[in-house]
Amino acid sequence: MRVMLRAHMDTQISNEAIENGTLPKVMKSMAELLEPEAAYFGPSEGGRCCTFVFDMQDSSLLPTIAEPLFQKLGAKIEIQPVMNTEDMQKGLAALRKG
Repeated sequence: MRVMLRAHMDTQISNEAIENGTLPKVMKSMAELLEPEAAYFGPSEGGRCCTFVFDMQDSSLLPTIAEPLFQKLGAKIEIQPVMNTEDMQKGLAALRKG
């Protein structure tokens, strides 16, 4: 299932992670683990944020995905199902067929 993960990083912890080199390592390992179709980085809600859109094959992967963000960056995360345009059109077509 295509999902979007958004992580809002704690400012103090992520400042330290930048200084000691942890932040780029965590982002690299996340990209390798998730193989996202899209990844974005920027400010949100007054702090650092990253967003990944990827295919989550199994919900049992959630701890593997979330824990590095919690433990190393003090992040607050959201993971939610999302659709691209093609998925939405397919879903709406099925809805019309009823």
